[in-house]
Amino acid sequence: MSYDIYFLNRRDGQSWDEVLEAMEGAAEDSEPIPARLLEAWDRIVPQARALLGGVDITEYEQESRDLSHSDTGIDLSVFGDEVSITVPYWHAGNDAAGVLGKVFTLSAIVEKETGLTAYDPQVDRPLADASPQCVIGLMSRTTEDLRSRYGG
Repeated sequence: MSYDIYFLNRRDGQSWDEVLEAMEGAAEDSEPIPARLLEAWDRIVPQARALLGGVDITEYEQESRDLSHSDTGIDLSVFGDEVSITVPYWHAGNDAAGVLGKVFTLSAIVEKETGLTAYDPQVDRPLADASPQCVIGLMSRTTEDLRSRYGG
């Protein structure tokens, strides 16, 4: 389980639900990464390294790119024309605040470089409109609930 952020292109008058439905429908098709996202990826990676430190990069031909940070579990992925950030429910309290601060910063970088909007499906709104305290609380509660159920 992970806390997910999707990067979406919302047209005027289009609801977030419509954008998410279109994204789910497109997910069934494996397409090459568009050139504009490959160019954005090349600009994002050095900024992500400056933010996170050591990251692992995985590239699979023209279909996917992945940047992962083992200490936090933050993962930035591009698959076709889909861009997302995930972070596992490992973090609670101050730890969650620190990790989610990095997620918010990385999301702003991705938004700037791709022109897409970071959307938080856990709180059903753009990340820029989400309360950091709400997001941190949600991450912490979910992590603690999972720990109580499964240990760890």
